[in-house]
Amino acid sequence: MSRQRWTGLLLLAALSSSQAWALEYRSILSDRTVMYDTPSLRGKKLYLASRYYPVEVIVSLEHFAKVRDAAGGLAWVEKKQLSEQRMVLVNVPLADIRQAADEKAALVFQAERNVVLELLEYTGSGWLKVRHPDGAAGFVRISQVWGS
Repeated sequence: MSRQRWTGLLLLAALSSSQAWALEYRSILSDRTVMYDTPSLRGKKLYLASRYYPVEVIVSLEHFAKVRDAAGGLAWVEKKQLSEQRMVLVNVPLADIRQAADEKAALVFQAERNVVLELLEYTGSGWLKVRHPDGAAGFVRISQVWGS
């Protein structure tokens, strides 16, 4: 096999594997969304999820998706209950949301653990632009939230 062909195959394999490992996050569309132990409305109801709660899609079937929550728990949810709106969950005791994507930027607000923030933008620099439900917006370190 020629070196050029071998390089092409390696590049194709690398691109394929990166797509296979891409994380798919969604948020819960409405309050009191039932999370099941199986992909069926007849399954055991595990818990109710709140609107905007972020989840990671692990398996996608025709009408159901298996999702992982911030605690690592797995459950099935009806796909019609998932939103494309991206949300993140604060996973530290107190997250600092700053005016710019810089540790030295002015503090806009702080959010406590388990507060849900709307994801507005990836900066590519370890920061996310987010918005609090009250409308305040700023930048948070990726390491301080889950769901990105």
